[in-house]
Amino acid sequence: MKKLLLMAALAGVLLSCEKKADSGAAANVADNKQLSTMFENYWEQNARFFPLEATAQGDNRYNHLLPNDITKSFRDSLQTYYQQHLDKLHQFDRASLNANDQISYDIFEYEMETRLEGLKLNTWMIPFQQFWGLPLTMGQLGAGTGNQPFKTTKDYENWLGRVQGFTVWADSAIANFRQGMANGMVLPRPLVTKMIPQMQSMVVTDPTKSLFYGPIQNFPAEVPAADRQRLTQAYQQAITTQLVPTYQKLATFLQQEYLPKARTTTGINDVTGGSDLYKYYVKYWTTTDKTPDEIYKTGQQEVKRLNGEMLKVKDQVGFKGNMEQFFAFLRNDPKFTPYKTPEEVLNAFRAIQTKIEPNLQKMFGRTPKTPFEIRQTEAFRAASASAEYNQGSPDGTRPGIFYVPILDATKFNTTSGMESLFLHEAIPGHHYQISLQQENEKLPKFRRFSWYGAYGEGWALYTESLGKELGLYTDPYQYMGALGDEMHRAIRLVVDVGMHTKGMTREEAIEYMMANEAISEEGAIAEIERYMAIPGQALSYKTGQLKIKELREKYEKDLGDQFKLASFHDAFLKDGSMPLRVAEKKMDDWAKQQKK
Repeated sequence: MKKLLLMAALAGVLLSCEKKADSGAAANVADNKQLSTMFENYWEQNARFFPLEATAQGDNRYNHLLPNDITKSFRDSLQTYYQQHLDKLHQFDRASLNANDQISYDIFEYEMETRLEGLKLNTWMIPFQQFWGLPLTMGQLGAGTGNQPFKTTKDYENWLGRVQGFTVWADSAIANFRQGMANGMVLPRPLVTKMIPQMQSMVVTDPTKSLFYGPIQNFPAEVPAADRQRLTQAYQQAITTQLVPTYQKLATFLQQEYLPKARTTTGINDVTGGSDLYKYYVKYWTTTDKTPDEIYKTGQQEVKRLNGEMLKVKDQVGFKGNMEQFFAFLRNDPKFTPYKTPEEVLNAFRAIQTKIEPNLQKMFGRTPKTPFEIRQTEAFRAASASAEYNQGSPDGTRPGIFYVPILDATKFNTTSGMESLFLHEAIPGHHYQISLQQENEKLPKFRRFSWYGAYGEGWALYTESLGKELGLYTDPYQYMGALGDEMHRAIRLVVDVGMHTKGMTREEAIEYMMANEAISEEGAIAEIERYMAIPGQALSYKTGQLKIKELREKYEKDLGDQFKLASFHDAFLKDGSMPLRVAEKKMDDWAKQQKK
């Protein structure tokens, strides 16, 4: 899952784009320069508000900053910033803009109204959880293997500025958690028990054993010998006097104060205002007006359909038992765990990339320039991590990275859907979608670096369905893995809505997941607790995938011989991530052009 751009997301509400039906603006209307300038000014300010996002996007001007983004004064500043830009947008006549500017107008209006709505929520009372948040991001950045550059002396000094900011942020996080405790806005107990060891793992007595010492052990040639001793001492001091005490403080607070007050209930509807909060998250993550009930029913229908497909595979391979026994066979038979080392696992993914390359050319006219790598997830976060994609920098200096958590290579199961996982997280899923978007300099920056889960995760899940066309899924067990991956996303619709609106407990959700897919209990627990931590996010995948499949089928039928799959894919990706309604309107216009 593409994570970094989501971490600052609050929650939001979709505006209907129907009132802005295309007025037939002429294709030859020039780009509106004033609108473009307004977008540029917005983006400049955004980089200062969110310097971690700027770093992720390859803008290194603010790599020393880590603002305290969980205070009331910060939220008030954001409120003013968003409202001012929304007011400026409304001074433009949308009907007089060209098609690309109209898309920009619609996305920007949606974005501002979404963010303003998000600021009304009490989500600041839960500043982080076990799945994502600044204490985990600091580990990724400070280890020297993530987005934070460690190439020059200045880079090394920049990081020390962020360490200073983190100590201040952590004090605010504890204060916010306490306000949540007083207002009935607290995390479920099982999540808190996972957070405590995450914080404790950063506490060391020897600074050279710290994760944050990694950059010192890997000085590049560009850092002069004269600076190395000074930086080494500064890093040892920062680890000993700032980072370790801060993580210790967070661990102690969570253990002694917060855990006793954590709730025993599962769903967010059990916190103050939780029912409205969930409806809101559903709108934010799906970028639709679908109700939780509609999504729940879609999930049940998809689970039923995919169960039928799985039965066919079971019969094809001649397995005689029931589905539960087949799942156990897939989880436990030694032939499905052939690897001995992490490198063997990574090489198996590299072989998938080699296999699909010839067929990609038939399905995509445009491919990214951004380099791509497959890496093992860092040990400090592997236990609670999913396989994920971290985007590269637009200038190509940092590759897009497909991270695979491998706790024990000898237990890495090939039937987990390795082929479909690669299509989703890597190529042509997140790597193609995000890289093509970032590389497109014709887009204003707020679009080049935007992220909508229903679009981005929907695309990635849709690409899993391209497996057979790409020459994969020839092994029935890999196809079963792909069905399992799709089933996993269908189950999410049932358990996410079930837990947050229908009283389904954590234990019932785990049981439902294990009954319908070949997942271990450990895996099911991690997934269900993720949905408990970030309500609604898991709905975005299947919602987006179903919309893209629906559009493809519609155009294949309407256009007949004029439908070209590569053209459809290129058109869908070329304008970057956007709310599904805006995407559908854009693609309908594309289909009309194909008829001409």
